[in-house]
Amino acid sequence: MYKPLKQEIVSVLVQNQANVLTRVISMFGRRGFNIDSLTVSPTNNPKLSRITIMFSATEQSMQQIITQTEKLEVVEEVIVLSRENSLYRELVLMRIQCEPEQRSSVKEIVDIFRGKIIDLSKHSLVIELTGTPSKINGFMEVMEEYNITDVCRTGITGIEGLNRGEDDSAQK
Repeated sequence: MYKPLKQEIVSVLVQNQANVLTRVISMFGRRGFNIDSLTVSPTNNPKLSRITIMFSATEQSMQQIITQTEKLEVVEEVIVLSRENSLYRELVLMRIQCEPEQRSSVKEIVDIFRGKIIDLSKHSLVIELTGTPSKINGFMEVMEEYNITDVCRTGITGIEGLNRGEDDSAQK
Protein backbone atom coordinates (compact mmCIF):
# COMPACT_ATOMS: atom_id res chain seq x y z
CA MET A 1 0.00 0.00 0.00
CA TYR A 2 1.29 3.46 -0.94
CA LYS A 3 2.09 5.76 1.96
CA PRO A 4 2.11 9.46 1.04
CA LEU A 5 5.27 11.45 1.54
CA LYS A 6 5.23 14.49 3.75
CA GLN A 7 7.76 17.29 3.39
CA GLU A 8 9.37 18.15 6.71
CA ILE A 9 11.83 20.78 7.86
CA VAL A 10 13.99 20.10 10.89
CA SER A 11 16.44 22.33 12.70
CA VAL A 12 19.29 20.38 14.26
CA LEU A 13 21.49 22.06 16.85
CA VAL A 14 24.88 20.38 16.80
CA GLN A 15 28.25 20.78 18.45
CA ASN A 16 30.43 23.09 16.39
CA GLN A 17 33.26 20.73 15.48
CA ALA A 18 34.84 19.08 12.46
CA ASN A 19 32.88 16.41 10.51
CA VAL A 20 29.57 17.00 12.33
CA LEU A 21 27.77 17.85 9.09
CA THR A 22 29.08 14.70 7.43
CA ARG A 23 27.94 12.54 10.33
CA VAL A 24 24.40 13.95 10.41
CA ILE A 25 23.85 14.04 6.65
CA SER A 26 25.40 10.64 5.93
CA MET A 27 22.89 9.10 8.33
CA PHE A 28 20.08 10.46 6.13
CA GLY A 29 21.75 9.07 3.00
CA ARG A 30 22.44 5.63 4.48
CA ARG A 31 18.75 5.31 5.31
CA GLY A 32 17.63 6.29 1.82
CA PHE A 33 16.39 9.80 2.49
CA ASN A 34 16.76 12.44 -0.21
CA ILE A 35 17.55 15.87 1.19
CA ASP A 36 15.68 18.60 -0.70
CA SER A 37 17.46 21.53 0.97
CA LEU A 38 20.31 21.95 3.44
CA THR A 39 21.79 24.97 5.18
CA VAL A 40 24.35 25.24 7.96
CA SER A 41 25.06 28.30 10.05
CA PRO A 42 26.61 29.36 13.34
CA THR A 43 24.32 30.26 16.23
CA ASN A 44 24.61 32.88 18.95
CA ASN A 45 26.51 30.23 20.96
CA PRO A 46 29.98 29.67 19.41
CA LYS A 47 29.90 26.04 20.58
CA LEU A 48 26.80 25.25 18.48
CA SER A 49 25.83 25.29 14.80
CA ARG A 50 22.39 24.94 13.23
CA ILE A 51 21.72 22.52 10.39
CA THR A 52 18.37 23.10 8.66
CA ILE A 53 17.25 20.09 6.61
CA MET A 54 14.21 19.84 4.33
CA PHE A 55 13.34 16.30 3.26
CA SER A 56 10.38 14.13 2.25
CA ALA A 57 9.36 10.97 4.10
CA THR A 58 6.40 8.95 5.26
CA GLU A 59 5.17 9.81 8.76
CA GLN A 60 6.67 6.62 10.22
CA SER A 61 10.08 6.91 8.56
CA MET A 62 10.22 10.61 9.46
CA GLN A 63 9.84 9.81 13.15
CA GLN A 64 12.54 7.14 12.86
CA ILE A 65 15.10 9.46 11.26
CA ILE A 66 14.38 12.21 13.80
CA THR A 67 14.84 9.73 16.69
CA GLN A 68 18.07 8.41 15.18
CA THR A 69 19.37 11.95 14.65
CA GLU A 70 18.66 12.83 18.28
CA LYS A 71 20.77 9.83 19.38
CA LEU A 72 23.96 11.12 17.72
CA GLU A 73 26.34 12.32 20.44
CA VAL A 74 27.13 15.54 18.51
CA VAL A 75 23.44 16.51 18.36
CA GLU A 76 22.16 18.77 21.11
CA GLU A 77 18.55 19.17 19.92
CA VAL A 78 16.29 18.38 16.96
CA ILE A 79 13.37 20.73 16.38
CA VAL A 80 10.66 19.90 13.85
CA LEU A 81 9.61 23.24 12.40
CA SER A 82 5.85 23.38 11.96
CA ARG A 83 4.57 25.36 8.99
CA GLU A 84 2.10 27.23 11.19
CA ASN A 85 4.52 28.40 13.90
CA SER A 86 7.82 28.83 12.09
CA LEU A 87 9.41 31.36 9.79
CA TYR A 88 11.24 30.27 6.62
CA ARG A 89 13.43 32.15 4.19
CA GLU A 90 15.60 31.43 1.20
CA LEU A 91 17.91 33.59 -0.90
CA VAL A 92 18.32 33.48 -4.67
CA LEU A 93 20.84 35.25 -6.88
CA MET A 94 19.87 35.29 -10.56
CA ARG A 95 21.80 36.62 -13.55
CA ILE A 96 19.78 37.39 -16.66
CA GLN A 97 20.77 38.69 -20.06
CA CYS A 98 19.05 42.01 -20.31
CA GLU A 99 19.35 44.64 -22.97
CA PRO A 100 18.81 48.29 -21.97
CA GLU A 101 15.28 48.34 -23.44
CA GLN A 102 14.23 45.42 -21.16
CA ARG A 103 15.56 46.89 -17.92
CA SER A 104 12.48 48.84 -16.90
CA SER A 105 10.19 45.81 -17.26
CA VAL A 106 12.65 43.64 -15.30
CA LYS A 107 12.95 46.32 -12.61
CA GLU A 108 9.15 46.41 -12.26
CA ILE A 109 9.04 42.65 -11.66
CA VAL A 110 11.95 42.83 -9.20
CA ASP A 111 10.22 45.65 -7.30
CA ILE A 112 6.91 43.75 -7.12
CA PHE A 113 8.74 40.80 -5.52
CA ARG A 114 10.71 43.22 -3.26
CA GLY A 115 14.04 42.13 -4.68
CA LYS A 116 17.13 44.14 -5.57
CA ILE A 117 19.24 44.56 -8.67
CA ILE A 118 22.73 44.23 -7.21
CA ASP A 119 24.88 44.26 -10.35
CA LEU A 120 24.44 45.76 -13.78
CA SER A 121 26.51 45.49 -16.95
CA LYS A 122 25.84 46.38 -20.60
CA HIS A 123 24.00 43.15 -21.38
CA SER A 124 23.11 41.53 -18.04
CA LEU A 125 22.07 42.15 -14.48
CA VAL A 126 22.09 40.23 -11.22
CA ILE A 127 19.02 40.12 -8.99
CA GLU A 128 18.92 39.29 -5.28
CA LEU A 129 15.67 38.09 -3.72
CA THR A 130 14.90 36.80 -0.24
CA GLY A 131 11.63 35.18 0.74
CA THR A 132 9.69 32.02 1.31
CA PRO A 133 10.36 29.14 -1.06
CA SER A 134 6.97 29.71 -2.73
CA LYS A 135 7.84 33.38 -3.34
CA ILE A 136 11.20 32.37 -4.85
CA ASN A 137 9.50 29.76 -7.04
CA GLY A 138 6.91 32.32 -8.20
CA PHE A 139 9.62 34.83 -9.05
CA MET A 140 11.56 32.24 -11.02
CA GLU A 141 8.43 31.32 -13.01
CA VAL A 142 7.81 34.98 -13.93
CA MET A 143 11.46 35.45 -14.92
CA GLU A 144 11.44 32.43 -17.28
CA GLU A 145 10.45 34.71 -20.17
CA TYR A 146 13.91 36.32 -19.88
CA ASN A 147 17.21 34.64 -20.68
CA ILE A 148 18.35 33.36 -17.26
CA THR A 149 22.05 32.58 -17.48
CA ASP A 150 22.80 31.64 -13.86
CA VAL A 151 20.88 30.89 -10.67
CA CYS A 152 22.13 30.20 -7.17
CA ARG A 153 19.71 29.34 -4.35
CA THR A 154 20.81 29.05 -0.74
CA GLY A 155 18.32 26.47 0.43
CA ILE A 156 15.75 27.02 3.10
CA THR A 157 16.53 28.19 6.59
CA GLY A 158 14.00 28.47 9.35
CA ILE A 159 13.40 29.34 12.96
CA GLU A 160 10.57 28.71 15.34
CA GLY A 161 8.23 31.68 15.36
CA LEU A 162 5.54 32.68 17.77
CA ASN A 163 2.90 30.26 18.85
CA ARG A 164 -0.10 31.84 17.21
CA GLY A 165 -2.19 31.45 20.37
CA GLU A 166 0.24 33.32 22.59
CA ASP A 167 -0.20 36.96 23.48
CA ASP A 168 2.97 38.84 22.53
CA SER A 169 2.95 42.57 23.07
CA ALA A 170 5.84 42.98 20.61
CA GLN A 171 3.58 41.82 17.80
CA LYS A 172 0.87 44.39 18.51
